[in-house]
Amino acid sequence: MKTIAQLGVTTLVIIALLFSCKKADYAAEESADYKTTADSTAVSSTAAVEPKNSKQKFIRTADIKFKVKNVVKSTYAIENVVAKFGGFVTYTNLQSNIHDQIKTKISQDSTLETTKFSVENNITIRVPNTQLDTVIKSIAKQIDFLDFRVIKADDVSLKLLANQFSQKRSTTNEKRVEKAIDTKGKKINDIMEAENALANQKEANDNKTIENLSIQDQVNFSTITLQLYQNETIKQEITAGEKDSAYYKPNLGIQIIDSLKTGWYILQSILVFLLNLWPFILISLGGFFLYKKYGKK
Repeated sequence: MKTIAQLGVTTLVIIALLFSCKKADYAAEESADYKTTADSTAVSSTAAVEPKNSKQKFIRTADIKFKVKNVVKSTYAIENVVAKFGGFVTYTNLQSNIHDQIKTKISQDSTLETTKFSVENNITIRVPNTQLDTVIKSIAKQIDFLDFRVIKADDVSLKLLANQFSQKRSTTNEKRVEKAIDTKGKKINDIMEAENALANQKEANDNKTIENLSIQDQVNFSTITLQLYQNETIKQEITAGEKDSAYYKPNLGIQIIDSLKTGWYILQSILVFLLNLWPFILISLGGFFLYKKYGKK
């Protein structure tokens, strides 16, 4: 009877442990799913969605700064996403910033070099405006911590319409000026003034055409600016240490021989110098003998 009671208690304990473990796993999975959803939602926006059958034209831009686990790996992942959805990278600046560098001598010929640095990358990409929200959600998978995200949608419909009207007026004026030159232009001065006016009109028309093409390009392809960074990283490596200059000095015997040679070279130099002064020495000796011979007299 006692054995049956013990088995019952043991069974209840095991069931309770299994239930608690399952509950903890479910909570962890729920937390991870919430984090992914929160990151995706944080960077997504209705401003990045193209309205269906809309007559309005929007220039959409996104500016996002966030921390990642590994900047290099995230950069490759983002570039793959951009290529997948028909976009392209216009600028990328991947670099390491060294914050501190310490060299510690650990043996006679080895040095431990410790480098503290951070890696960052500034990326500018262009993606089709219909894929902007999809690309942003795909990029959100790389986010470890979001600093900020700014998404803008500027309506340029009226600007495009105004340029079109301006082009029509410019084209009409061009035709009138050309007709006036062909039919009424008699004097050279009048023709030259009309030609200059026509050239200015064509230039203004061309500028409006180029402006419209530029606006349309910005409408068709949205611009995303990304700032990626990661936590400070520490790298340590052992390098060959710089040996003390005293290590390369010759032994005592070689130093003695070198000193004797140096002394001999100095003596030779003195003898050569004295030989160069032989006229002065000869005059001095002659003067000395003359003084000895006639000086007393």
